[in-house]
Amino acid sequence: MATFYKKQRDLRKRKHAPWYFDYTDHTGKRRTVKGFTDKSKTEQLASNLEQRAHLIRNGMIDPQQEEIVQQKNSSVEGHLTDFEKHLTRQKVTPGHVKKTISRIRCIIKGCEIKILKDISGDSVEAFLGDLCREQDLGNRTYNHYVQAFEQFCSWLARKRRLTSNPATGLVRQNCQVDVRRKRRALSTDEFSMLLKSARSSSELIQCYDGETRARIYIVSYMTGLRRGEIASLTPESFRLDNKPATVTVEAENSKHRKEDVLPLHPEFVEMLREWLKGIPSGEFLFPKLRRRRTWLMVQKDLEQAGIPYETPDGVADFHAVGRHTHITELLRNGVTLPEARALARHADVNMTMRYAHIGINDQAKAVGHLPNPCQYSGSVSGDFQGQSLAQPDTSRQPDGANSQDSKSCGLSLCDTQEQKESSGDSPDDSWRRGELNPRPVAPRPKPLRA
Repeated sequence: MATFYKKQRDLRKRKHAPWYFDYTDHTGKRRTVKGFTDKSKTEQLASNLEQRAHLIRNGMIDPQQEEIVQQKNSSVEGHLTDFEKHLTRQKVTPGHVKKTISRIRCIIKGCEIKILKDISGDSVEAFLGDLCREQDLGNRTYNHYVQAFEQFCSWLARKRRLTSNPATGLVRQNCQVDVRRKRRALSTDEFSMLLKSARSSSELIQCYDGETRARIYIVSYMTGLRRGEIASLTPESFRLDNKPATVTVEAENSKHRKEDVLPLHPEFVEMLREWLKGIPSGEFLFPKLRRRRTWLMVQKDLEQAGIPYETPDGVADFHAVGRHTHITELLRNGVTLPEARALARHADVNMTMRYAHIGINDQAKAVGHLPNPCQYSGSVSGDFQGQSLAQPDTSRQPDGANSQDSKSCGLSLCDTQEQKESSGDSPDDSWRRGELNPRPVAPRPKPLRA
């Protein structure tokens, strides 16, 4: 039974003080709730809470469902703050957390979402469509917004703040039909010219001299590492005495947050032995590379070498010169697609195929490996007149067979039957062959009835 009262401090100082009441909840604990200034409304509120506690104790109401209903009517801003803290605890990079939260806030503001109950997949899809048309955003950017919002809604459902994920029905766009930044891989000659251009340059670009820039390009090309991963390399990252020699990228510096161990080219190992001699232990090979505009380095060195930075095939930025060229050259030199996927550390082979830039020259070279079928026969027309392209197997001919007959490929069915009859087999042998290879029995036709 609920008890109603007013606090003494409110009676002395406040004329219209609110009522308070105590009641027993479904767990058996006494709860104090602030009511209204009107006692009748406070009594009605207490009656509703006591009735709800009675239904929960009797199993008529699920308390978890009741909690979810209360969560739906809560402000979405508090949940977004908790989600941001969750991403930070997952040791996600600050840049990723900032982009994800900013995209979610943009959707919440554009759809005018105040509480969790206002989240609707249709309204989000309509808002993102209008946003892409107004700001001329590509399909990849559209998918980034959808991915961020799906991650937030999935977290809400996983934490039982929503019964289901309201962003499940959001459809992502096809990025292949709307490529805003197309990259191209360099050929072997173009990459050699890039190294020569960088080493012959006396200009400092992004605080790096020509030799240092050439070393950065070589590391990116020989390992396929990304810019942030190259920036994290120290002398301790290399195991040059192992067989095979390897380079290790720590999980905190890898894109998929897993430790990566990659093999090294034997000639590249000899280069590293010379480069690592003057670098102290624990120091980065290329300090502050993560914050440098590496695309500008590549652009100026390519211009000095006479190679265009952008062509109809795509842009040759730092990611294209290093990682794209690395994967493309692997496939050009006979590496299988699963091996290239493992070296690129991709979860899906379709992602590896995006990095493979196979041009018309590579296709022509591949077609040249096809065998010529005409070299197995004297004439093409004779192949369709009973002559076989393949040579017969002479090892299975009888000992008494003629050598000239063994090379013939046009034996008729009658000649073959005569050879079988003249072979001198006994009746038992014929019975055994018939027993092992019985003739198929054709079903008898059923007579028609009038």
